[in-house]
Amino acid sequence: MTALITREELRVAIDAGNVTVVDALAGEYYAKQHLPGAVPLHPGEVAARATEVLPDRTATIVTYCSNPACPNSGQVADALTRLGYTDVRKYKEGIQDWVEAGLPTESL
Repeated sequence: MTALITREELRVAIDAGNVTVVDALAGEYYAKQHLPGAVPLHPGEVAARATEVLPDRTATIVTYCSNPACPNSGQVADALTRLGYTDVRKYKEGIQDWVEAGLPTESL
């Protein structure tokens, strides 16, 4: 099971620049709104794009999707772990929690 990260821990990590954030929704959801600096990687794309999007298998990676009911972040985290990524965590509350807390987002 993937370790979890809290909103505050993730906010601090993003501000410090020592985490790679992965938006597991991707597509139009990513374009509309995503966490600062997040890269899009949908569960169906992990096998084909992980090494391109996430070249460092030892980097700290945090996956997220919309909210706790969304399975995508867990699926991406599990797939990355199977591919040999060693520091993968999940922000299970997702972008809904981030936005409700009034934290900044980006869009394309």
